[in-house]
Amino acid sequence: MSPQLNRRDFLVLAAGAGGGLTLAAVTADAAEPGAFAANAFVTIATDGKVTVTVKHLEMGQGVATGLPVLVAEELEVAPAAIRVAFAPANAKLYNNLLWGPTQGTGGSTAMANSWKQLRKAGAAAREMLIEAAARRLRIDRAGLVAIDGEIVHWPTARRLSYGELASDAARLSPPDNPPLKPASEFRLIGKAGVKRPDSKAKSNGSALFGGDIRLPGMVTALVARPPVFGAKLKAFDRSAVLRLPGIVAVVPISSGVAVVGTDFWAARRGRAALKLEWTLPDQRPSSATIRQDFTVLLDQPGKTVRNEGDGALGLELGVTRLNAVYESPYLAHAPMEPLNCLVRLSRDRCEIWAGSQSQTADQARAAKAAGLEPSQVEIHTIHAGGSFGRRANATSDYIVEGVETARAVGAPVRLMWTREDDIAGGCYRPAFVHGFDAALDGGGMPLAWRHRLVGQAIIEGVDALSVEGAANLPYAIPHLQVELHSPKLPIPVLWWRSVGSSHTAFATECFLDELAHAGGKDPLELRRVLLADHPRHLGVLELAAAKAGWGVPLPPGKGRGLAVHESFHSFVAQVAEVKIGPKGEITVERVVCAVDCGVAVTPDVIRAQMEGGIAFGLSAALFGEITIRDGAAEQSNFHDYRCLRMSEMPRIEVHIMDSAAAPTGVGEPGVPPIAPAVCNAIFAATGKRIRRLPIGDRMPE
Repeated sequence: MSPQLNRRDFLVLAAGAGGGLTLAAVTADAAEPGAFAANAFVTIATDGKVTVTVKHLEMGQGVATGLPVLVAEELEVAPAAIRVAFAPANAKLYNNLLWGPTQGTGGSTAMANSWKQLRKAGAAAREMLIEAAARRLRIDRAGLVAIDGEIVHWPTARRLSYGELASDAARLSPPDNPPLKPASEFRLIGKAGVKRPDSKAKSNGSALFGGDIRLPGMVTALVARPPVFGAKLKAFDRSAVLRLPGIVAVVPISSGVAVVGTDFWAARRGRAALKLEWTLPDQRPSSATIRQDFTVLLDQPGKTVRNEGDGALGLELGVTRLNAVYESPYLAHAPMEPLNCLVRLSRDRCEIWAGSQSQTADQARAAKAAGLEPSQVEIHTIHAGGSFGRRANATSDYIVEGVETARAVGAPVRLMWTREDDIAGGCYRPAFVHGFDAALDGGGMPLAWRHRLVGQAIIEGVDALSVEGAANLPYAIPHLQVELHSPKLPIPVLWWRSVGSSHTAFATECFLDELAHAGGKDPLELRRVLLADHPRHLGVLELAAAKAGWGVPLPPGKGRGLAVHESFHSFVAQVAEVKIGPKGEITVERVVCAVDCGVAVTPDVIRAQMEGGIAFGLSAALFGEITIRDGAAEQSNFHDYRCLRMSEMPRIEVHIMDSAAAPTGVGEPGVPPIAPAVCNAIFAATGKRIRRLPIGDRMPE
């Protein structure tokens, strides 16, 4: 590893007021001589510093904060004694326990799969230190306890620091099943005031991302990719490019042509001068035709994914029948840091520095591109400036491009995508059309519900990702059917923050609101009845409604709407308040959010993730849309792929439910309820239904 890379010891923060846990971030370098490597996750140096290895990608969601807390709680370390190291690609040691034998981050699984694993890692280290102290002092271990980085013998007040015991503990065998602390003794888990290790470094620019790292002899590459989805390279002329200053090489790779320069600007100028010919595909769809084709499929039965009761009979017996079509567009991930990686390749080794979200998959695909075995590929996981799913894709596109280019030019390559590359040529949240047909009984209660979804599948077969949030609809409706059409199109699609729930929650929660009003029911009261057998849904719903003042009248021109949704085993309810201006301007003024994610390990991170999810989801609901014309995306950057501005951010209140259940995810569940809550609030204010996203910043005439 280059000496420059060791500058990733960049963050050392002093303990904050009130004794909050403070963490530092470092690279996962080899342990120093005499250090105590208790297991794959916990290392204690002879100076007492504790390094916790985090196996998940830190992309802003807070794993470098929350996961070390689990170790610190059991290990009983002093607040300033924790450093964080990011794990290398090693599925045997660092696999995601909820995914099987693969290492990766996604699906809001980081805390859920680490909850017991990291607590046991900390507890094992603690027990080994106690045993080492007992042997050093030649006393029974019954009188020894771990307190703030020391092992203390209560009867005599003799104490040994973890650093003093590190070498002795390193010679012991770890316990098979170390005892874990009961929740009643938690000092860190569930407590506010835990300091994020990366905030200051990200604010002052000292944190290193992919674009910051330098290696000797490094060059920079940009790739010219097809202008239309599915196009193939026919020919290219590099002569004009090679005459430009700073150009190193122009090489064909699997995704297009890589232009390699001494720096980014040279490569960019070279790519602009490159002359290319493409063979265009026969199928070059546009948004209008896609929408039309999807709508036609709503009249045809799809693959059944849920069938309870007798849907046809229920619709026939209903006193009141309703139908509606809801539409969600393609969406880009648009992380603040566009895709990039740094690759150093030799005859028998490939090193990659990247914000890798799927280390095992990236390792395998990089090995294939390099002509090596996966064991010969080392991935140094570094910070990522957002992802929302984009850095975990079926082809490891940016990783493979970097390896192919490095193999072609014989030098370390920093492969970079511009924001235009990513928005215009990336992978999108699939567009979906939802068709509903429902019936109410004589008392205004839902009797039948048929939901047909049409949209591209991310995975083959009956794509569970397409129907999550619809197939598991929690409402007690006697006759309930869910069907799916998955048409194939050349537009690349991928999971996007909250995946299927990002569009199913919008459709189902808005249509249920329609049923409530058609049946003369208050939307909250109807949900209360239909969710009688789902206490966790009810819990967040009641809490959000109470904190928002549901039922308290608002002035004219204002409205209040609610939505509740489960995703990734977490439950979130949101109440939105909107104001409609004299020219139809829509202002989302306030959002009240209640979340049940099991044990709230780091409440401050949970609140931040709910706030971030609301901002992300609201940005998409109001403005997000990728439109396709003749097989190509029309948007390219934030000037035409609009996102929420700071001045448009509503006031947000987050309330966390007390729970003894195991922790679940918070990175994604804040997103799904915001669009339906806002649309239902708009209806409450105006009497007009929004059934097609994005909403825009003013009411349609």
